[in-house]
Amino acid sequence: MARESQAELKARIQALLRALADTYPQARCELHYETPLQLLIATILSAQCTDKQVNIVTESLFRSYRTASDYACASQEQLEHDIRRIGLFRNKARHIRGCCTTLVECHSGEVPSSMEALLALDGVGRKTANVVLGNAFGISAGIVVDTHVGRLSNRLGLSRELSPHKIERDLANLVPRQLWTQLSHWLIWHGRRRCPARQPDCSRCEVRQWCPWVGPQKSRSSS
Repeated sequence: MARESQAELKARIQALLRALADTYPQARCELHYETPLQLLIATILSAQCTDKQVNIVTESLFRSYRTASDYACASQEQLEHDIRRIGLFRNKARHIRGCCTTLVECHSGEVPSSMEALLALDGVGRKTANVVLGNAFGISAGIVVDTHVGRLSNRLGLSRELSPHKIERDLANLVPRQLWTQLSHWLIWHGRRRCPARQPDCSRCEVRQWCPWVGPQKSRSSS
């Protein structure tokens, strides 16, 4: 695809955003939670794990652990046992206990609503902080870049970068701040439902008109 002018890129992105909004009007975070603490814990658990698996585990976990103090006071062995179905459960149990200890000692057991404070918590990186701020507090501090968002940002010609930090920067420069949180939901839903890493369904893609990427199915259909 020939390099776009800024005007062409802006027009394409506006059309793309409208198409994503029309296609996924119910797009939201698919982790189950009711409180900022529950979302924080679920997001830590979701690293290299599906939301579906996390939701299975947290259904019982959230009944047993209701406060940050509950996690902080749990033994490493007990918490490992309670999340053992999650990948990397030993490291995640350690992160959760450390994170919640800080919440109790420094934030009266409450999840803070600032990027700086969240990043100071054990096991919390920028992606997790963006998830919590955007979904639990409605604060558009950044854009969640997971594997789906990273892949689609490249396929849709929104970023040429590979690192999440640089992809987030590019997206933030292209998309209005008020859409940052929703953009992640749209791209994640599209990545899961239409544009997976393998065998993207280009022939039925709702946004193919604004997609510069030529996937295997596009190549076959045009031959």
